[in-house]
Amino acid sequence: MIDPELRYCPQCGDEYRADISHCAVCRVALISGRQRLQQEEEHRAILENRSVDIREGEELVVVYRGPLADIKTLQEVLAARRIGFQVSGDENSCAKKGCSPAMLYLQVRRQEAAEAMQLLDAAYRKATGLDGSALEHTDAVFDQSRQEATCPACGHCFSTNLTTCPDCGLCFG
Repeated sequence: MIDPELRYCPQCGDEYRADISHCAVCRVALISGRQRLQQEEEHRAILENRSVDIREGEELVVVYRGPLADIKTLQEVLAARRIGFQVSGDENSCAKKGCSPAMLYLQVRRQEAAEAMQLLDAAYRKATGLDGSALEHTDAVFDQSRQEATCPACGHCFSTNLTTCPDCGLCFG
């Protein structure tokens, strides 16, 4: 539920008090709850008018190639945003357990491909934990000549007397 009196991050959706101006994670300017409600209403109107049916002759592009289990998950992501899709298979590749293709292709309309790729990217980042905040300490180096180290996995600062991060358990020794 969006509170019109609060502020929201336009990228990650985090909620903030009215006196905060920037998102702590994304470091972007926040928008008001009223602006967020207006954006959601505009987006809802766009989705209601979007057709998910793909007609013969429409130009399609492949946005993902993979096994059936992956395709099913990504279909749900696209369906939630009412992006029409089609699944096709490589007839030359046959799965070991049957006649269906081992690799499938997830296709969308060319004009919806950019939005579909953004959705698939966001789904991948969410599934793997690779959102922007998860990558900020990946350049950290464990140097025993220093008194303190930052864990590249979780960002926890700890004494170099230890060879294991006390927060996440990553081993450096």
